Amino acid sequence: MSATVPEGTRRGHAGTRRGRGGGRGEAERGGSGSPGDAKRAPAGAREQLAAFRELLNRPLTSYYLILGCSALLLALGLMMVLSASSIEALQEKGNPFYWFFKQSVSVALGIPVMWICSLLPQRFFQLAGYPLLVVSIIGLVMVLFIGTSQLGAQRWIDLGPIYLQPSEPAKLGLMLWGADLLARKARGGMIEWRNLFIPLMPGTVILAVMVMLGRDLGTTLVLMMIFLSLLWVVGAPLRLFGGILAVAVLATVVMISTEGYRSDRIAGWLDPWGNAQTTGYQAVQGQIAMGSGGWFGLGLGSSRQKWSWLPHAESDFIFSILGEELGLMGTLVVVALFGLLGYAGLRVATRVKDPFVRLASASTVAWIAGQAIVNIGAVIGVLPITGIPLPLVSYGGSALLPTLAALGMLLSFARHEPGARQALAARGPGPVARGLSWLGLGGPARKRRPVRGRR
Repeated sequence: MSATVPEGTRRGHAGTRRGRGGGRGEAERGGSGSPGDAKRAPAGAREQLAAFRELLNRPLTSYYLILGCSALLLALGLMMVLSASSIEALQEKGNPFYWFFKQSVSVALGIPVMWICSLLPQRFFQLAGYPLLVVSIIGLVMVLFIGTSQLGAQRWIDLGPIYLQPSEPAKLGLMLWGADLLARKARGGMIEWRNLFIPLMPGTVILAVMVMLGRDLGTTLVLMMIFLSLLWVVGAPLRLFGGILAVAVLATVVMISTEGYRSDRIAGWLDPWGNAQTTGYQAVQGQIAMGSGGWFGLGLGSSRQKWSWLPHAESDFIFSILGEELGLMGTLVVVALFGLLGYAGLRVATRVKDPFVRLASASTVAWIAGQAIVNIGAVIGVLPITGIPLPLVSYGGSALLPTLAALGMLLSFARHEPGARQALAARGPGPVARGLSWLGLGGPARKRRPVRGRR
C-alpha cells in the first residue's frame, strides 16, 4: 500500500508526483534538495549579496576602511617590531625594548599628524607639495655631503638620537606636487602628452638622480611608481609608457652593472641557495623563516630566525618574522589589509570628481601598495632585495610619518565623498570632541541627531 504525500508537502510542491513508499515521502518532506529549498537558497544568497553591496555603497565606507586598515597595520607593526627586534636590541643595547620604544615614539607622533591631515582642506595639500619638494631636495643634497652610509647606500642624516632619511618625504612631495601640476593642466585643457613632460618629467628625474647618487635603487623605483601612476590617471598614451619603461629598464641595467654590490644582489636573487653563505644569505634565511611558520605559525614571539640568523628582521624582512610566528594565515591577513586599503583609496579617487583628488589618491595607492608588493616580493623571493620597508609595519620613523600623512590626506578626501558630510553630521561629535567637552576645553557636544531606521 503506497503512502500519500502530506497535504503541506503537496501544497509546497505544486505539480510534483506523489511519492511511492514512506522513504520517498520523507525525502520529499524535509529534504535539503527539495525545489522549495532550492528556490529559497539563491534568494538568501541574493539578499546577502545585496546587503554587502549596500554596505560598500555607504558614504563613509572608504573613510572607515582607510582608518581601520591603517590602525590594524600599525598595531600589528608595533607588535612585530617588538618581537623581531627584542633579541638583537638586548644584545646590542642591553634593552629588549629599545627599538620598540623608538617605533612607539614615531607612532605617537604619526597618529596626530594623520588626524590633523584628515581635518585639513584640499587646498592645503595642493599648496604643501611645493615647499615639501624643496625641503626634500635640500635634504637629499645634504645626504651627499654629511650623510651616513650603510650596506652600500648613503641615505641617512645622523641627528644623534634619530636618523633622518630625506628620500621618504620626497615621495610625499613628488606625489602632491605632481598631482597639483597635472590637475592645473587638466582644468586648463592642456592635457597632451607633450605638455606632460614639462616640468613633471624634469622634476622627477632630478629627484631620482639625487636618490640614486645615494645608491638607493629601491626608493628610486617607488618614485617611478608615483610618476607612472600620475601619468596613467591623467590619461597619457600607452606609447609614452612604453618609452618611459624602456628608458627606466635601460637605466636600471646600467646601474646594476656599474655597481658590484647590486650585481651580487641579482646573483643572490637568481640562485639564493647556491649562494646561501654569501650574497643569498638574507634571502635564504627569510625563506626559512617563512617556511617554518606553516599554516598558523610558531606563535607570537617564538621566532627562531630572529636569534641573529636573519639580518634586518625588524625592518626590511619583518614580513618573514610575521610569517614564521603567525603563519600563512597571518601573512594573508596583512595582504588583505593592504588590498582593502588600496581599494578604499581607489574608491575615493573614483567617487570624488576633482582632478587633484583623483590624481593624489591614485598615486598614494600606487606608492603604498606598490611598496608593499616590492617588499613582500623580495621576502618570498620573486623580486630582488631592494631594502624597501613594508609600509606601516616595518621599523623606521622616516618612512612612517610621510605614510601616515598621506593616509590622513586620504581620510580628508573621503570626507568629501557624495553624502559623506551628511553622514558625519548625523553621526554627531567624535570621541575627541566629546572628551574635550567633558574636560571643559571645547564647546558643548552636540546631541546625536535621530536617524530613522530603514524598514
